[in-house]
Amino acid sequence: MSEHFDVAVLGMGPGGEIAASRLITAGKRVAVFERELIGGECAYWACIPSKTVLRPGEARTEVHRAAGVSAAELDWASTRAYRDYMIRGLDDSAQVDGYTDQGATVIKDEARLTGPGRIQARDRQITAEHIIIATGSEAVIPPIEGIEKITAWTNRETYTTRDLPRRAVVVGGSAVGLETATFLARFGVQVTLVHRGNRLLGREDPRVGELVHEYLADIGVDIRMNASAAKAHRSGEDSVITLEDGTEVLADVVIFGTGRRPRTKGLGFEDAGARLGEHGEVLIDEHARAGQNLWAIGDVTGVMPFTHVAKYQGRIAADAILGQAHPATYAGIPRVVFSEPEVAASGLTRQQAVQRGIRTTGTELDLADAIARPWTYEQNPRGHLGLLADAEKKVLIGAWAIGPQAGEWIHQASLAIRTQLPLEILLDQVAQFPTYHEAYQAALEQLGA
Repeated sequence: MSEHFDVAVLGMGPGGEIAASRLITAGKRVAVFERELIGGECAYWACIPSKTVLRPGEARTEVHRAAGVSAAELDWASTRAYRDYMIRGLDDSAQVDGYTDQGATVIKDEARLTGPGRIQARDRQITAEHIIIATGSEAVIPPIEGIEKITAWTNRETYTTRDLPRRAVVVGGSAVGLETATFLARFGVQVTLVHRGNRLLGREDPRVGELVHEYLADIGVDIRMNASAAKAHRSGEDSVITLEDGTEVLADVVIFGTGRRPRTKGLGFEDAGARLGEHGEVLIDEHARAGQNLWAIGDVTGVMPFTHVAKYQGRIAADAILGQAHPATYAGIPRVVFSEPEVAASGLTRQQAVQRGIRTTGTELDLADAIARPWTYEQNPRGHLGLLADAEKKVLIGAWAIGPQAGEWIHQASLAIRTQLPLEILLDQVAQFPTYHEAYQAALEQLGA
């Protein structure tokens, strides 16, 4: 016999949790499926542990750069213990009990769609009026000859490791690679970063990659640009990567931050009416709808692979199911790399604007030359803010920031881009003195707004 529910949620990462909680609160009968741990990749192997272990290095840098403070040292054992606390010791029993207590049916098994509204989890048959696909993504390791002979890690091994390696090769110059290199270098690991592109963070403005390269080199990371791993082999205890130019890099571990793919293979989504894109992503409309009474949210959609976007889409899908549909919009969503210092961006890059035929005007501000806060925050202050405006509409369309806590103060630009606030209104904003937010006033005046 099959069991019937109002809604079934496949995958309980951040997006699935938001959607399920919203629907449970509204009185829906909900079944949730999770093959691993409730909380998903973000809670146990990515966002939470990575930001937890990045914080001590950041704090030590703050101490060393602040006038009149000294003696901050890192302790990996204590950091590891707090990380394990933050990831709940890879135990989701409290989360299972929490959803059960709220009235949800929790099924800890992989689910496969067998047709519209039909789900199978091992020998259990489920039907549901609505199904939300939230199965996330999985790390991609490139097919390198000999890779099975070396010690190869992804984010999972990196952020759950008990002992740090002495030397590490990090492959990939995107956010994952930069955060991993920063974390390890600050804890004394000898890090070599290998990136096939000609600049780091290649999807952001070139100036961002240039500054990030400078700051990463300052903390001792050996950066190899325009370099790809061609082969791998083991030499004694060493994992060896041979680059395309024939040079070799030796390490204890090789960590791959080379992207992720939507987790859709073999799960029967097409049988339920979903259409998949060229990279295996579930295609959705502006309401996160993937088919008749079928929805998809988070990384599996390939829209924007961020936790905050998954949570946003969870709200979009749940509200549509509850008869309160409103379209999702993705303008102005922030992108943050928790490196040292932080890197944040929102909206379009100049290249993207040109491709869309937008006539732009832009500026870059050195924070130390323009506002007081960097000087009160640290000696030899660091930081830049870049703004990009639509020259005809007189609205902000892009922004990037590098500096202490940039991920916090990018949101002023994010809101302005999302709501298309006129530049004249932004110019009339009065920021607290002294704060990093004052940089917007100075940059907008420099922009000629």
